[in-house]
Amino acid sequence: MKNRQYWRTWARAICLIGCLLVKNGSYVTFAQDMANIEPLSPPAPPSQVVAKDAPNDTGTSLVVMWVLSPDDRDEFLPRRVIGYDILRKTSESGEYVSVGEQTYQKNRFTDTKCERGKAYWYQVVAIGPSGERSEGVATPTPTGPEPQWIDGSRLWFGFELSIVCAAVLYYIGRANKGDHFTIRHIPGLDAVDEAVGRATEMGRPCLFVPGIQDINDIQTVAGVTILSRVAGLTAQYDAPLEVPTSRSLVMTTARETVQASYLAAGRPDAYREDNIYYLTDEQFGYVAGVTGSMMREKPAACFYFGAFYAESLILAETGNSIGAIQVAGTAESSQLPFFVAACDYTLIGEEFFAASAYLSKQPAQLGSLKGQDFGKLCGAGLIAIGCLLATTISISEFPMIKTALDYLKNNVLGDGGLLP
Repeated sequence: MKNRQYWRTWARAICLIGCLLVKNGSYVTFAQDMANIEPLSPPAPPSQVVAKDAPNDTGTSLVVMWVLSPDDRDEFLPRRVIGYDILRKTSESGEYVSVGEQTYQKNRFTDTKCERGKAYWYQVVAIGPSGERSEGVATPTPTGPEPQWIDGSRLWFGFELSIVCAAVLYYIGRANKGDHFTIRHIPGLDAVDEAVGRATEMGRPCLFVPGIQDINDIQTVAGVTILSRVAGLTAQYDAPLEVPTSRSLVMTTARETVQASYLAAGRPDAYREDNIYYLTDEQFGYVAGVTGSMMREKPAACFYFGAFYAESLILAETGNSIGAIQVAGTAESSQLPFFVAACDYTLIGEEFFAASAYLSKQPAQLGSLKGQDFGKLCGAGLIAIGCLLATTISISEFPMIKTALDYLKNNVLGDGGLLP
């Protein structure tokens, strides 16, 4: 039985070898058969290669376009064209150098490495699956990049921004004339009074942290405005106030703000300049200093108003561990969840800036807040119009409504410019 299987295996192997060696009734070697295979022919070249200046740029880009190779079609499987090689030269007698590649079924390439005042010639070559290359097709004339004074793709954004700025200026003017703007009550500001009162009853200090950014950050400015309110209350209730800062300019501004608040409260003698001090610009070194002070002094009220990052949870958890009542406010969306989880009250985003205007009553801040609300109303109107158009299209096909919806998405909300 074993011998029979052995000979059957050999017979199958001989038959397989015979099938490979027999061709058209004549015996040839397998190596000769492989040598007679013709190499793949290169694909057909593309056509109508042109280069144009890239729109809405500073004069550093050119766009190369061409008509696809006749072999670049989906019915050719496996594909006869797998991509295109884009070559460039800087003089008529120079040599072409590859500047990029584009995949199949794509007929557009943007060359972003151009220089103003120079002319460029381009050539496009179709590439086959084994690296075979078609003949190169060149642009008929040289092309040079030119800068544009206006970015046409951002015209709608500029128009929208102009409307908001005009609204802000209008409402600031009205506020300067004495018009009254109603700002809704912010419950978090009541917590400031409650926290300072609690610290006074317990005979423990208040801690105010104005963030870790410099005074040029709008969140720091808003935080210093709220510091003025806190300092006025501590002066009135005769409670100690400590303000550690991470920037020297913030320290100077905070000192002047607190001093002015104590003077307005009629308690200039209670002002202590040394309680408003600078620690370090280094983020976690500053946090280590603040949390160390919190563990030593055990403040009864902690206020965090400004720009915060990874240190937000460290500060809030430390304050929570010592049993302090905590009020926070920031516009950093990534840090808000930590403040909400660990603090008693949190001013969220826009509410933080509204609190600054609510406390200061300055015409510039009130007018800016009103103008921003007008801009939000315009944005909400665009969203409502878009939803209405999209709902109408889903119910029935109206060409004009579809055109309006496409214009809203591609031009008003996109970068298509003013013209459709």
